[in-house]
Amino acid sequence: MDRREFVRIGLTAGAAAGSSRVLAAPSAAAFKFGAGGILEAGVREQQQMMEAGKLTSHSLTSQYLARIRNIDKSGPRLNSIIEINPEALKIALEMDRERMLKRLRGPLHGIPVLLKDNIATGDRMSTTAGSLALNGVRAARDAHVVAQLRAAGAVIIGKTNLSEWANMRSTHSVSGWSARGGLTLNPYSLDRNCSGSSSGSGAAIAANLATLAVGTETDGSIVSPASICGLVGIKPTLGLVSRSGIIPIAHSQDTAGPMARSVADAALMLTAMVGVDADDEATAESRGKMADYSAALEKGGLQGKRIGVARNFFGSNPEVDMVIERALQDLVAQGATLVDTEVPNSAKYGETETEVLLYEFKADLEAYLKKYAPHAPVANMADVIAFNKKNHERELKYFGQEYLEQAQNKGDLETPAYRDALLNNRRYARAEGIDQVMQQHQLDALVAPTGGPAWLTDFINGDHYGGSFSSPAAVAGYPHITVPAGQVQGLPVGLSFVGAAYSEALLIRMAYSYEQATRHRRAPQFPASVSLSVR
Repeated sequence: MDRREFVRIGLTAGAAAGSSRVLAAPSAAAFKFGAGGILEAGVREQQQMMEAGKLTSHSLTSQYLARIRNIDKSGPRLNSIIEINPEALKIALEMDRERMLKRLRGPLHGIPVLLKDNIATGDRMSTTAGSLALNGVRAARDAHVVAQLRAAGAVIIGKTNLSEWANMRSTHSVSGWSARGGLTLNPYSLDRNCSGSSSGSGAAIAANLATLAVGTETDGSIVSPASICGLVGIKPTLGLVSRSGIIPIAHSQDTAGPMARSVADAALMLTAMVGVDADDEATAESRGKMADYSAALEKGGLQGKRIGVARNFFGSNPEVDMVIERALQDLVAQGATLVDTEVPNSAKYGETETEVLLYEFKADLEAYLKKYAPHAPVANMADVIAFNKKNHERELKYFGQEYLEQAQNKGDLETPAYRDALLNNRRYARAEGIDQVMQQHQLDALVAPTGGPAWLTDFINGDHYGGSFSSPAAVAGYPHITVPAGQVQGLPVGLSFVGAAYSEALLIRMAYSYEQATRHRRAPQFPASVSLSVR
């Protein structure tokens, strides 16, 4: 969008909001942005523009919607957005009106936000988890996290595509594909995968289709696509953010979290998302432990910190290891002390993690449908399986529904096998896992490669991940932050910071210091494929 179009949209928004003030184009001296301009700018920069009268929420939202039309629905056709909120511009105008009346709700006032399409919105949009079984089904009310964001002034502009049923449908799934939304493409190489299941959220924010997005994670579904799309992703401590109103996999691991282009933006968004919810008992544990995470955005956060290097999560890709070894040197340069170690017992909950997810998926899905989608054509796991079989040409054309069928065959949550598996997970991921190694070496955090670079999308063989550091924190329910650490052949790679329960502020402080010292994020150029350089 050129300067004249920017000014035209700004003037139109100001008139619609009832403002008699003429909005001038921003002064280059006062506001300096990268090549992506205002659409790549962070929350604070966009807020400064609005406070100075150089931008409105309506103008900003309009520009993002135009970019979605030009980049997501045409041009490279990323296909990251599954649905646009028809009320987005109306909400933006209301935020502009409130700003004129000096009724600012907080740092996210008027900021455009995308939601993953497994997060309920009590509006005109559907909430489907990418399944045709829920296509057109509107949730009875907002998820708690959506209510929190609306109260903070965020403008919900749409829903993002995802791996159908959050990648818990098939043992041979293709991340980023759903029957409702199709395949989301990776903006760093269109023939490669975005990972999942928050694929659309990752691709959209990388491509500057909104300021912020919400992802959800059970194991890797925020941090993996964030890493692969060159973003910051935060998987919070279990219960810090309410799960109510989010189409579930498993209540023992599920959480929503921010996906953003910077640690600062992710911290501001997390602050708005957290809150105790009477409908989610896990949030009661977070009472008194929540914070204004923007207070952690200070340089020098690595000085004097002891960081464990989880060496048993290296070795999947030598080029990724080289990137992370340079990152480790950067940590030392910023004052951190590194301790080579391993996360113990991480192999002892691989099978039991899956068992727990299958049991909880069956029970939790039925509970969600009863409360948030009582008029949906499906009411439980058995109904979803039957729907997919009936509509196999659209739903099962690329891969099956093995996980759905395995979940349906499980008993209830009083089954001894389930309870034993859950106890095993908590023992080896928490007390004899992350807690043990951190206490033994008096660590502030653990670091490792988040995962491998993006792989070629393959509808025949399915996904083929290149290593992952997501499971220890996911199974333990502990916080995990990934930050861009560099690239391998033009494909982003992330550095993960993992800590003890409710250590988000500490992790954000360290991640922010690393980010500010290195600044590895590069905007995507939408190439059809990777152009290999000589090694």
